Amino acid sequence: MAYRSTRGQSPRVGFLAAVMTGLAPDGGLYTPVEWPHLSREVLRRAAQAPYAETAAAVLSAFAGDDLSAQACAQIAARAYGAQWAHPSITPLRQIEPGGWLLDLAQGPSLAFKDVAMQLIAQLYEQVLAKTGDALSVICATSGDTGGAAVEALKGRAGMQVFVLLPAGRVSDVQRRFMTGSGAGNVHAFAIDGDFDAAQAIVKTLLADASFVAATRLSPVNSINWARIVAQAVYYVVAACALSAGGPVDFTVPSGNFGDAFAGYAAKRIGAPIGRIMIATNANDGVAQALASGVYQRADASRATLSPAMDITVASNFERIVFEAVGRRGDRLKPLYDAFAQAGAYELGQEAHAFLMQHYAGAGVDDRATRIAMQEAHAVCSEVLCPHTAVGYSVRLRPRSDGGACVLLATAHPAKFPETVEAALGLRPDLPGHASDLYQRAERITPVGGDSAAVKAAILAVLGA
Repeated sequence: MAYRSTRGQSPRVGFLAAVMTGLAPDGGLYTPVEWPHLSREVLRRAAQAPYAETAAAVLSAFAGDDLSAQACAQIAARAYGAQWAHPSITPLRQIEPGGWLLDLAQGPSLAFKDVAMQLIAQLYEQVLAKTGDALSVICATSGDTGGAAVEALKGRAGMQVFVLLPAGRVSDVQRRFMTGSGAGNVHAFAIDGDFDAAQAIVKTLLADASFVAATRLSPVNSINWARIVAQAVYYVVAACALSAGGPVDFTVPSGNFGDAFAGYAAKRIGAPIGRIMIATNANDGVAQALASGVYQRADASRATLSPAMDITVASNFERIVFEAVGRRGDRLKPLYDAFAQAGAYELGQEAHAFLMQHYAGAGVDDRATRIAMQEAHAVCSEVLCPHTAVGYSVRLRPRSDGGACVLLATAHPAKFPETVEAALGLRPDLPGHASDLYQRAERITPVGGDSAAVKAAILAVLGA
């Protein structure tokens, strides 16, 4: 397996190189030169096989010769073991005739990001065991990525973890997962600004080749291809389990478009998937792009009840646009040059039609989010986090031919207790392993809002 940049101006690399570097030197995102395909046997078994078995098969398909089948099996077994609250890892629950909820909040930090971070942690250990190198892991977070990264990487030898969180823009529970680990290798940096500012800082640091080399910097945001690989697994499992009536449709609460692109990736490797509904909050740039054919960045993100989706620049949208323009970097790069200059670009008729073939989109305001939380509780007895409620509000419904629909539940409601209590009059409890979260001592460092300050803070930690 070889990987190339969406912008077409960087050398091709292998799977592990793509994972370790994250962002291509030309500023593009890595994507496979050719899509692999799962065997019929893997797809047949996915409906009933242990989750780790299907994860190993998907990982092996994307890793190619970089990882043996045995290594993939060992990595997946460690990633999806006793740290999960449910043996199915991502259990399905029926919430209406033909409609299902895919519960992705069974991991250590109670969010779908755990599915990928647990796998990435094992990939990092695999590489470091061979090289003996140290690694600096960095992520920008809108709320859940940081907590999942900390839970997966805390205390691991040879790794320092740097989390950039927007001050005042995450819930208390989200913040405490990042600041209360007690691990000496975890460093939470509060930045002035929103997630877009944090993500821009990460990309700026990754563009500095000398800094990356000196710190062995590697990102775990969804720009990292391993995030897409890991998240594609639960699409494969759910689609294969429910495909008796034909291709399965999905509704995905979306901020940075990584989870939404993972659904497309699962479809490309053989999963029986139909359309994917992109559910956004008031930061609805992707939904607007699907409606109008113009992708436009807002001046600033709007704070909502679903803070992990308060994003105006969806990095992974670049990957699906790359697919939409015929997988040609020479067509994509001018679009993102225009985006950098003017904050907008026009998809063009052909690319827009491609996107609409695979996706639909809708934006939801806070009032509709509250109503969806109340309806889901009254009708389905489900207590949804506000992000999942955004998806519930605009979810795709079962087709007349009997095709099933799946709503991705992206986080545990206890991560947003005040929002849930205001909507439903009840306060969800944290699961047992996190019941002491509010008693844990927090450690957080304010670093301002520019990349130079973050760079200096990282170098201070590393003693460089």
